[in-house]
Amino acid sequence: MAEETVRELRASFAAGRTRSAEWRAEQLKGLIRMIDEKEAEISAALHEDLAKPHMESYLHEISLTKSSCKFALNGLKNWMKPEKIPASITTFPSSAQIVPEPLGVVLIISAWNYPFILSIDPVIGAIAAGNAVVLKPSEIAPATSSLLANLLPEYVDNSCIKVVEGGVPETTALLEQRWDKIFYTGNGTVARIVMAAAAKHLTPVALELGGKSPVVVDSNVDLHVAVKRIVVGKWGCNNGQACIAPDYIITTKSFAPELVASLKRVLQFTRLQDLIEEKRVADKIVYGGEADEEQLKIAPTLLLDVPQDSAIMTGGDIWALASYCDVEKTRKTLLPDPVSELCFQNKKLQGEFVANVPAGGMLVNDTALHLTNPYMPFGGVGDSGMGCYHGKFGFDCFSHKKGVLIRGFGGEANARYPPYTTEKQKILRGLIKGSFIALILALLGFPREKH
Repeated sequence: MAEETVRELRASFAAGRTRSAEWRAEQLKGLIRMIDEKEAEISAALHEDLAKPHMESYLHEISLTKSSCKFALNGLKNWMKPEKIPASITTFPSSAQIVPEPLGVVLIISAWNYPFILSIDPVIGAIAAGNAVVLKPSEIAPATSSLLANLLPEYVDNSCIKVVEGGVPETTALLEQRWDKIFYTGNGTVARIVMAAAAKHLTPVALELGGKSPVVVDSNVDLHVAVKRIVVGKWGCNNGQACIAPDYIITTKSFAPELVASLKRVLQFTRLQDLIEEKRVADKIVYGGEADEEQLKIAPTLLLDVPQDSAIMTGGDIWALASYCDVEKTRKTLLPDPVSELCFQNKKLQGEFVANVPAGGMLVNDTALHLTNPYMPFGGVGDSGMGCYHGKFGFDCFSHKKGVLIRGFGGEANARYPPYTTEKQKILRGLIKGSFIALILALLGFPREKH
């Protein structure tokens, strides 16, 4: 089935169906209509998969996806235009441009935690760039996967955009095919499988993997506002199941008690228990830890000075605090390659962190909101991923930038042709150095060939 699906899409792409601005715009408009007409069904699927309230589904997935569609639709014609660039003196007279062209047939494998937006957002970029697409939604969010499989054919061109449902066997079969790009959202373990499969065909990949996102809190910030933003960024975003959600806090040792006290005042209830059962972690609890096994609920939990190699520092929604005193020490404390670095600091420290702390993206004095800016790239670095998307960056992610040089038949320079003489060498060296006199001599045909 996977082979047949790819063959059909390649035929559609080869026929040029996806290349016109009109086709691309029509698909984006179809996605907008789908969101408008099926909002209730989308919300119901998200609730079935993740127990998301309608308001959270609307704010975090439905509205953002619709905004992404509109942004791409409004920018599409400008994004598709060739970009004029300077031409070199060595090619005078000529013009040069960069032409974005679709890659071909692309595979998008999405994640379960935001199953609607993480499926459709990369599809928007792929469509805008003029590609044929296979979307493989996460089988761990089966209601949303089924919804997408049923709805998309009603609103977009099914000969060019297809949904393939299933689990590991179906994904494995898809990865055995040759693609022109693979976009994967998920974890590092599966990402390595994706890259290994892609390498067999020299297929480029984009990986959105997450990582442990730190929050660095300085002692001279507005603590009440900072803590509210940190808490809503943690437990207000999918109960912490988000790649951009804060994962651990770094602050000064002297300020830690005050920060913990402020966090206690604004915390709400959420889930998760097993990560705090590790013996060397249990005695680090400074708040929370209470659990209701019958209801599968656990109070938000704070731990102080947790060992970096403990399980709690590699997964979960329990919070750990570590101490820092300067930027250099903080860099050594941070777990590597977060998709998001979040800091609440004064302007001096802000500048130092922006300049010196590596991360996929950075947000100063808030959490999560950088995701909503379509003019900013969103992506990881190192272990948190490669490549970026959102807005025009999504268009670029699924485009090949083709350099095009255009010359006429005038301005022929004899110096570029054999036989090579000392005089010709001088002219060619002058051209390479940008000599205007050498250019004039070349255009005039000097030195003249002796007959």
